[in-house]
Amino acid sequence: MSGAFDRLGRHLLFALDPETAHGLSIAALKSGVPLCSAARSTGRLATRIAGIDFPNPLGLAAGYDKNAEAPDGLLRLGFGFVEIGTVTPLPQSGNPRPRIFRLPRDGAVINRLGFNNEGHEKALARLRRRRGGGVVGVNIGANKDSADRIADYELGVRRFADVASYLAVNISSPNTPGLRDLQGREMLAELLSRVMAARDASARIPVFLKIAPDLDEAGMDDIAAELLDKKVDGLIVSNTTVSRHGIHDDPSATESGGLSGRPLFRRSTAILAKMRRRVGPAMPIVGLGGVDSTETALEKIRAGADLVQLYTGMVYAGPSLPGRIVCGMDRFAMSEGLKNLSEIRDSRLAHWADQPL
Repeated sequence: MSGAFDRLGRHLLFALDPETAHGLSIAALKSGVPLCSAARSTGRLATRIAGIDFPNPLGLAAGYDKNAEAPDGLLRLGFGFVEIGTVTPLPQSGNPRPRIFRLPRDGAVINRLGFNNEGHEKALARLRRRRGGGVVGVNIGANKDSADRIADYELGVRRFADVASYLAVNISSPNTPGLRDLQGREMLAELLSRVMAARDASARIPVFLKIAPDLDEAGMDDIAAELLDKKVDGLIVSNTTVSRHGIHDDPSATESGGLSGRPLFRRSTAILAKMRRRVGPAMPIVGLGGVDSTETALEKIRAGADLVQLYTGMVYAGPSLPGRIVCGMDRFAMSEGLKNLSEIRDSRLAHWADQPL
């Protein structure tokens, strides 16, 4: 039944432009109408990292609920956690439309949104009004025209430290000019020093760094060194890619922006494993990029992830996808006789870490 519902919903939403369809989906989630039956999490899926208890390891990536409008509705779909944002200190409209392009043949999306959001104040007010539980992270960014982008991240830490389960520092979007420069060693060292100092002065909330998949070996070395030196709590791998490798001919394939979805799976998973080798076994890692099934979610864990996120996969598979993946994860753990799904972590680390980029 859920599959038929998903197919009907996709047919109707794909008749609209992507941003209109997205707005309607947010409205449906805010209404409280159950879009599907959520999966029940079991002890086999419970995950504890960075001092946070996650009922299951599947989360929704940032980018869907930019303004914290529907975190509780999203949690009801079966996600173990939801990450809202990216949120910047001041509201900004982002890049001109059109700025989202579907590539259905590849199960992919190109976006060049540019951190469009309503700003800190509105997101903060909504999060403070929440009465539900659940793990909700906040993804923080910098305004495009900010005179001091690192100060924007410091402000994000101070403002959301008391309402978020964790904070994700997003320096890897390709749609804000110059933002990825913060991944360079010198600038990253300053960013992380200031962000962690702001965190320590506010509350002991976990801070994760979200990185791009378009890194070389030297870039990964630098990021790993700074993560360990500054004692950052975790890593999110990865954001969208500027590469167009692996996609078919499509009128939208030449559009600028970040590519997400199925074509990103191989590279993002290889980067995940390579970073696991660099940061060691203790640092929490969240893996995303091309997750659209139980098997792709499990493979992220085998490659070194503690948690997994998705977004584009749900665009194509519908709102029942998280529940189906969570059920699939639990069935797998039960069939393999695992006490906890985390037992498979790193089981294919060598395979993925040795993949060429």
